[in-house]
Amino acid sequence: MRRIFLCLLTLYLYSCGSVQKHNAEITKLHTVEDLREDVDKLYHQLKKHHPKLYQYTPQETMEFKFDSLKKSIKTPMKSRNFYKKVAPVLTNVRQGHVSVRPPSRLFERKEKKALKQKKFEFYALDFEYLDNKLWVKRTHGKDSSFVGAEVVNIGGESASQLVETYKTRFASDGFNTTLHNRFVGKAFRAYYVRDKGFLDSLEVTFKTKDYTFSKMFKRVPKKDSSISLSTRNNTKDSIEVKNDSIKKVKPKKLTKQQKDSLKIASKKRKKYNKKHGFIVRSKEYTRNFKFIGKDGAVAYMKIRGFGNGNYKKFYEESFAKIDSAKSKNFILDLRDNGGGRIAEIEKLYSYLTDKEFQFITESEVNSRIPILKSVMTNTTPTGLKILSGIVSPIAIVQNLLRTKKKDGKLYYKFKYTKPEAPNPLNFKGKVYVLINGNSFSASSIISTNLHATKRAKFVGEETGGAYNGTVAGFYKLYKLPASKLVVRIGLMQIEAPYKIAPDGYGIKPDVEILPTVDDLQQNKDPELDWILTDIEKQ
Repeated sequence: MRRIFLCLLTLYLYSCGSVQKHNAEITKLHTVEDLREDVDKLYHQLKKHHPKLYQYTPQETMEFKFDSLKKSIKTPMKSRNFYKKVAPVLTNVRQGHVSVRPPSRLFERKEKKALKQKKFEFYALDFEYLDNKLWVKRTHGKDSSFVGAEVVNIGGESASQLVETYKTRFASDGFNTTLHNRFVGKAFRAYYVRDKGFLDSLEVTFKTKDYTFSKMFKRVPKKDSSISLSTRNNTKDSIEVKNDSIKKVKPKKLTKQQKDSLKIASKKRKKYNKKHGFIVRSKEYTRNFKFIGKDGAVAYMKIRGFGNGNYKKFYEESFAKIDSAKSKNFILDLRDNGGGRIAEIEKLYSYLTDKEFQFITESEVNSRIPILKSVMTNTTPTGLKILSGIVSPIAIVQNLLRTKKKDGKLYYKFKYTKPEAPNPLNFKGKVYVLINGNSFSASSIISTNLHATKRAKFVGEETGGAYNGTVAGFYKLYKLPASKLVVRIGLMQIEAPYKIAPDGYGIKPDVEILPTVDDLQQNKDPELDWILTDIEKQ
């Protein structure tokens, strides 16, 4: 027992030391030489792993940008300031899956435990950027009074100026610009934290048609015993509810039958949540399906992403319902869908075509063992590296069998490159697809297939993802030695068997409709309304 205790104590002290060392490392001033070496290592990693590094920016231009970045580092600086110089230069790759983030402050065990009991009120807000202004799109708390309000000032800085700065720190695929205005609103909280670091409180000023008001957002207990009533003129009344003033009710003892019923209901709910991809933060589902109008004439499917949950069962059940209802029109809503699994979009596409199809082509790569490259990196935990080392002979053989050289380039063959038959339940009616600048990655790949085969009518805004493909699939996460910035690099060119010219633009809608501030404030959906009107005309 004594040996075990000593081991645990040593582990704990090492952990505390690691946290302190990390926090000291990321807040100290790094030397000019170390930061310039980080720039060299970053560019080396890009050249080594990214298969389409010079697709949109010529090599000489890229080298000039990185060389200029090195020369601009003339004084020591902290990791966060270094990130603000590196991120805009990295966008010259013009590939949305290439990104960089600054290191975050780490917390010791007691601090983590305390933080888990709290929530930061600011994180309950979702934003949208319209007409060069930042707006509150919705809230995930009980207070919805902020919805539709303009965000004027955050922490003493102009919200619009912050947004324009953050737009220089990420890229779309290619040359289109629709992703920037859309994504900067969606990811504003994340970029603000990258910019400012960990915060306990934040004052934000809002503006409506009638007045301007401010709110101090704080970290508060998740289960607060006080009810706070706030008015728009920034005055507050508080009603404190003491725990001992509430009559404690002894929980009623349940019968075996009641317990069994609760277990069955819980199991059923978990199964439903998994199938639809429950999103904890927003209390929404990734996959949604319903009929609009009389007699199931219009089937509507909203897919927020191709990531979580049991998608196979969802599509099987949904298209069986569509087939049974004999629906004539199908609406696929891919707005704000940032992408996800190739397997899922290939499965969904099989329900929307009645012809044999090849969904993607072989993927260009820079290594014969791309999957192993994504795992064996300096950001991978030691335990996972050991496990990867054990299974590496199998992984290497699998990678080598799937990789081949053609015309001097390496290609990795996914199973989705093989010809596939349409699903027996494939929909044969008219298909509409809703898209916008946040339709990216996998959602753009399925859109390319639907657009190229003239299978659907597209409504909305040009996608942020490129028509001709994207570099994604598997990723290399590399930590720069001195600054500890983490760079993400896509390892595979994923593309449909269709191309357009010029290269570097998204799927453009047949009918362009851009939502306005009035639409946001009045909770209108002009894109969906146009489709429903078009169906009525038929």
